[in-house]
This record gives sequence, C-alpha cells and structure tokens, in this order.
Amino acid sequence: MIMILLTVVHVIVCLFLILVVLLQQGKSADWSGTFGGGSSQTAFGQRGSATVLSKATTAAAVIFMVTSLALTIVSASTGSRSVVPATAPAPTPAPAETPKPAEVPSVAPENKEATPAAPTTPSPTTGKEAAPAPSGEKTKQK
Repeated sequence: MIMILLTVVHVIVCLFLILVVLLQQGKSADWSGTFGGGSSQTAFGQRGSATVLSKATTAAAVIFMVTSLALTIVSASTGSRSVVPATAPAPTPAPAETPKPAEVPSVAPENKEATPAAPTTPSPTTGKEAAPAPSGEKTKQK
C-alpha cells in the first residue's frame, strides 16, 4: 500500500516539477539580457528576489528527491530480488561419446504400380541386343 502511495505522489511531483520549470522565465530574459547585460560578476547571473515559481521549483525538487529515496528504501525492504542470479549455475557435463546409430541395409522400396523394364536379350535375327522397350508399350520385332 505504501509503495503505491509513494509511486502516485512521485509521479504527480514529477509532472508538477516539469510544468514549473517550463513556466519559469530565464535569468536574462529581459532587454538587458538580450545585449549581454545583467550578468554582473556572478556565475549564474544576477540574483533577484525569489518568486513563487522558484520557491515551487525548490519544494518540488526536494519532494522529488525524498520520494525517490523512499521508493528505493521501500522496494529494497520488501524483498524484491534482482533478475541477475547471485551465483552462476553449475555447468552441465558434456556426454562422453554419442553412440552411432545401427547401420540399416539400403533396400529399394517396392513400387507395385511400376512395370519392370524389359530385359535386353539378343535379337534372334541380327544377333545384336535389342533396346529395352518403353514401359507400357509392346515390343515389335521384325
């Protein structure tokens, strides 16, 4: 419950701080600052009287820092863990040698639809071997 409350206050203070800083007028935003005047011998320009916006900026910055520290302390005390492990996991040993698969003799698959090729036998008339017949056609001999 406290974590949610701190987060809501923190976000509201962040938005308020952004708004207040953007609304402020710069130190040398008048005519004298345009031509290089108004900076005297100080490092950040002349120090004028504190306006309501500068006081609001200071208050918002202090509240922002306090809520940031409170959120850090509350989140550490709730036992939230880091995503990085504290110890490295033990390495797993590699297997010594993988067994080879048993060799299976290669057997041509049987195709019942295919017709076997015609054997080459010597032609009775010429004594030469006849070319095999294409599948599906009858062999004509002269």
